Amino acid sequence: MMEDERNKDVHTEDAPHHGDDEYHSFIGHDLNSKRNEEYAQEFTADDIRDSDIPEEEDDANPGIFYGWAGIALALISFFVWPIILGSASIIFGFVARSRDVDTLGNISIGLGAISMLMTLFVIPFLF
Repeated sequence: MMEDERNKDVHTEDAPHHGDDEYHSFIGHDLNSKRNEEYAQEFTADDIRDSDIPEEEDDANPGIFYGWAGIALALISFFVWPIILGSASIIFGFVARSRDVDTLGNISIGLGAISMLMTLFVIPFLF
């Protein structure tokens, strides 16, 4: 009974007829179909965007640690053990650059080199 009412509502005088005995709605749905079809989209866990999930620490590049450690060693090398800590900061800088952290690596290499050059060439002539 309900299907007959539904067919009557859609199949009016203004509705287009396609020449066959089946009734079609305007979107191409067969109203004589006995199937109970659902046209809604399901909401699943796959629909959650990546931006909704907080970033994990596991995705951090370990080269960032080497870059900052190299800068710290270079700054400390201006005050104590300039040759040892300066060369360590240069090594850490190259490790950081090999792990695609170019800016921190270059800063570490530059500061370590400046510390070593000051110790070898500038400081001996000041005292």
